[in-house]
Amino acid sequence: MGTLKEFQSGRDLSMEGLCARILERHRDTIRIKKPHVAVANLARIVEATLTISNRKGFHSMSLRDLTERSGLSMGALYAYFDSKETLLMMILGQVAAAVEETLGEPPGELANDPRGRLRWFLETHVYLTEVMQPWFVFAYMEAKAFPREGRDLAQKSELATEALIADALADGVARGLFAVEDVEMTAALVKPLLQDWYVKRGKYRRRGVTPELYVRSLVTFVEASVCAPASAVPVR
Repeated sequence: MGTLKEFQSGRDLSMEGLCARILERHRDTIRIKKPHVAVANLARIVEATLTISNRKGFHSMSLRDLTERSGLSMGALYAYFDSKETLLMMILGQVAAAVEETLGEPPGELANDPRGRLRWFLETHVYLTEVMQPWFVFAYMEAKAFPREGRDLAQKSELATEALIADALADGVARGLFAVEDVEMTAALVKPLLQDWYVKRGKYRRRGVTPELYVRSLVTFVEASVCAPASAVPVR
């Protein structure tokens, strides 16, 4: 199994890097022309939004709260978005994009290795959510209060990750490696185990559980549940 440091190597998942991608997708509506200024201010806006939402909820956050936390004026905020709903979709869109970019295409050498592909997916998902933990907590905890467009995007992203798990499971069943009666239901049951890592961080921190330890434990648990007896291989 790989490490969190290895996962981060070659990937820019910093707040500035993620906000640069938001700027790319919303260049037509963001009125600030200098990229370095736009990215720096977007980072302040998003970081403030995630912090406030964690404390009082996005629905209860006012633009005045956001100006005070970010240090930007109301007019400056409106240079980046025209409403809270637009800001919400910017953040959710980046979470969905990060999932698609990071998890959408497993390494080519795993194309004919469903067990390796499943391990890679579980490991990569944990490490991605570790690096982007405030973003994923926001998307998970605020989902019930999202407007329809936001709920649809969050649901679409969740179903996409379940489908990737289900594809690996179905391939493993076809090759006689996995013994799973319902791959879609099994994938749906695995998803909360992935969410537990970033939603219940305090529980694991108190136990001294590192991302690497969580990955090993998760893979061991999932494989014990899905592998055909003769195909089980210890996690190293």
